[in-house]
Amino acid sequence: MNACDFRGIGLLGAPTGVGAGVKGTRHGPQALRANGLLERLRGAGWPVTDWGDLPKPGKISLSQDEPSTFAVKDWQQVLGWNLAVFNAVSQVLQHGQMPLLIGGDHSVAIGSVSAVAAHCRATGKRLKLVWLDAHADFNMPHTSPSGNAHGMPLACLCGLGPPALAQMAGFPQAVAPADVSLIGVRSIDAGEQRLLQQAGVHVFSMAQIRQLGMHETLRLALGDHGPDVHLHVSFDLDFLDPVLAPGVGTPVDGGPTREEAFQCVRHMAAFGQAGSIDLVEYNPAKDPGGMTARLAVELLQSLLPALSAGGIRV
Repeated sequence: MNACDFRGIGLLGAPTGVGAGVKGTRHGPQALRANGLLERLRGAGWPVTDWGDLPKPGKISLSQDEPSTFAVKDWQQVLGWNLAVFNAVSQVLQHGQMPLLIGGDHSVAIGSVSAVAAHCRATGKRLKLVWLDAHADFNMPHTSPSGNAHGMPLACLCGLGPPALAQMAGFPQAVAPADVSLIGVRSIDAGEQRLLQQAGVHVFSMAQIRQLGMHETLRLALGDHGPDVHLHVSFDLDFLDPVLAPGVGTPVDGGPTREEAFQCVRHMAAFGQAGSIDLVEYNPAKDPGGMTARLAVELLQSLLPALSAGGIRV
């Protein structure tokens, strides 16, 4: 299928921390805007429509809760936020814009990627998902040590988890595990390790990245590409080393250096198929000087320049 051009970027904020154990990510979207997100994107020549922050959703009424959801903390709120994100991202896509979702905790990626998956199926695209994260986010309710939903979104998107989340796209899996690359991980729970191996997700730990180098890692992760591929990048800021990015709720030592982080996003930009992005888990309460926000904005800007100036090729 021929590549199409989006008419600019549609920016959406999901101000919630309901899926996280450490509170503060609900203030992330406004803090990223305050640190020059819109100005940097527009200054680089990108048309950006700010759709604003989503309002807190009302209580979701379910006829019967599934037993698998009982171990998910704040289950109904998690579902409500993801349904709101799904509808909003779908609307951005319908307007011919590339969705850029800023969070918020990483559980909101369920709604974001599910909307993109539905769009890809409708337009004949193959969805590839790059998950930049220190954590695997591949728990199910019965394997999660904490019950926090931000440790479960990638499993849900691969079809593992409560059906209301796992099948939000309208089919059993939002993305095939073989089309998922988890990059930068250095904290995996025992239950996640088993599930990842069974599912067949491509996992590139920081130890592997240091052996291969970032360029070779991304070459292997992205694989073949063509006009029928839509790349979704889900960027958890704890992917970065906490020395560079302290403003996250669950930092893990040993992450990419500044140089490695820029190599990563520039390689994806050169891939040329990026069509949707999540930027999540920014916690301004942990970032009093704003250094994490400024780096996040710089990295996001570097992810975009290889896309066509007349429109965004996906």
